[in-house]
Amino acid sequence: MKIKYLSVIVTLIVILAACNKENKEDKKKMKDKKAHKEVVYQVFTRLFGNTNTTNKPWGTIEENGVGKFNDFTEKALQEIKDLGVTYVWYTGVPHHDVIRDYTKFGISNDDPDIVKGRAGSPYAVKDYYNVNPDLAVNVENRLEEFEALIERTHKTGMKVIIDIVPNHVARNYEGKSTPKGAEPFGKSDDKTKQYDVNNNFYYNPGEAFQVPEWRDGYLPLGGENHPLANGKFNENPAKWTGNGSRASRPDVNDWYETVKINYGVSPDGRKDFNELPEGFDKENYKAHFEFWKDKTVPSSWVKFKDIALYWTAKGVDGFRYDMAEMVPVEFWSYMNSAIKMVNPDAFLLAEVYNPDMYRSYIHNGKMDYLYDKVALYDTIKNIMQGHGWTDHITGIQDYKADIEHNMLHFLENHDEQRIASPDFAGLAEKGKPAMVVSATISTSPTMIYFGQEVGEPGAENAGFGSPTRTSIFDYIGVPTHQRWMNEGKFDGGKSTSEEKDLRDFYKRLLNFTIKSEALMGEYAEIHHYNRRKLDNYTRKIFSFVRWSDKEKLLIISNFDDLVNYDLDLKIPSKIIEKWNLKDGRYTMLDQLYQKQKVTLNVKNGIGEVNIKLDTLTSFIFKLQ
Repeated sequence: MKIKYLSVIVTLIVILAACNKENKEDKKKMKDKKAHKEVVYQVFTRLFGNTNTTNKPWGTIEENGVGKFNDFTEKALQEIKDLGVTYVWYTGVPHHDVIRDYTKFGISNDDPDIVKGRAGSPYAVKDYYNVNPDLAVNVENRLEEFEALIERTHKTGMKVIIDIVPNHVARNYEGKSTPKGAEPFGKSDDKTKQYDVNNNFYYNPGEAFQVPEWRDGYLPLGGENHPLANGKFNENPAKWTGNGSRASRPDVNDWYETVKINYGVSPDGRKDFNELPEGFDKENYKAHFEFWKDKTVPSSWVKFKDIALYWTAKGVDGFRYDMAEMVPVEFWSYMNSAIKMVNPDAFLLAEVYNPDMYRSYIHNGKMDYLYDKVALYDTIKNIMQGHGWTDHITGIQDYKADIEHNMLHFLENHDEQRIASPDFAGLAEKGKPAMVVSATISTSPTMIYFGQEVGEPGAENAGFGSPTRTSIFDYIGVPTHQRWMNEGKFDGGKSTSEEKDLRDFYKRLLNFTIKSEALMGEYAEIHHYNRRKLDNYTRKIFSFVRWSDKEKLLIISNFDDLVNYDLDLKIPSKIIEKWNLKDGRYTMLDQLYQKQKVTLNVKNGIGEVNIKLDTLTSFIFKLQ
């Protein structure tokens, strides 16, 4: 045993030594790569191209319509790119449960008792090696239609992201398209055991699954008669539910449509796999890949790695991982390093909500980006709603200064309320100063959700769930987006003047961010300095500076929807010194609308700029 242990140590030393030089080279390449910010456009694929405006609650495809892969025409994609987008996240692509009869195509029907909504949750995947049949014009060629969309997106100059959901799969997972030589999840599980390291699921032997007890007015399909909506689903023994519920009859608020994947973690928390050595967070993906090469890992790890590599081979440029913190960090090291060995530039984005785990998922899990929700998003949302102060933003940036590039910023996504909804801000324009701060405060990518750029309020009652979020569970139309789409012309022909103005703002802002050198450079807040110096600088204003060798920016936003401000904004001496400015007068031009000019007056090494700041207004002043 001692000899074997010594051998392992020696092997690790050799690996670390070999990878040390590569690690330094990778860091240099990463620094060189950070030439501009990335912008992700999340689009709910089934909703994007739908022109039907019926919007009947629980409506069928025939009643409410559905978008297709083919609706992303070259014109549509060019308009998305012209918005300032570099990546398109096509949400809801893998084949998930849907309540529609596709049996003539060899697809089994799904049971409404274990499906949320009529169109189904995109996070209850039924077959990872195929795509949602709803999205195809020709169901038999659905995979080819998606491959063509990948090609069109690349041809337009953008890259493609899709979802992978490693924590759970659909309760009725089948994996009919699984390639020969591989097995679908659960195929070889020993169901007589609650847990086995190579079982893909957890079981309750001797207990059959029972559908939840419906309450609070909820019934599958809204109570519509359906031959499979009979309060039964055959699953014996019962599997644990995706959110971790071990009950054979999960609660209606559990993720009852899904089952949890077993990653080799026993019910009492024991890890039946190798853990990363001390200090491995400092190693690059190549070292992580080498570490796992001779290790035996649980069956589920291999299955998900193969799925990711399957889609990578088809031209997918990255993945968004749902609820990544519910899966062991070691698995992410294993899978992400394998992906990076094939595509070093893969864009790997994770939904993680525990700030204490951020650095582990980035450094050990080899994630490129995590959601900046619990910190920045939640704080900005509170400010927009009038509950919070801009003072709190600076502490957030200080806390994550070492990982700021890895924290993706957003104000909307499919899980969050629409800005224009009454439960969020009630007015799309309140998102403008927030968006400027979110998109320019760090080097991290920015994400927007389709319809955000035209002020979609998410007001429709689609069926499952409630308004304020655009439904991801039902067939529905998205009115403001449909007006911009204009029957497939994608020219804003039916948009209101307010919607056009808002989209123009997003277009100007996002295009500036992907071209600005300073936004990939240095950052310093001047907010607290001005809070001390100016009596009329309030907690609803936020200001900071960004700079590089060639570009100096002063960014200021007014979150106040009632008060205009006339400020003699101060720029402290330490910034003036770093900008190498001598006493004198300098012109600064706003980069959003190219109209507003101000004069920076430097006297005794301190800068001062008079700025007239209207309600919900932002400026990005560039030193000329």
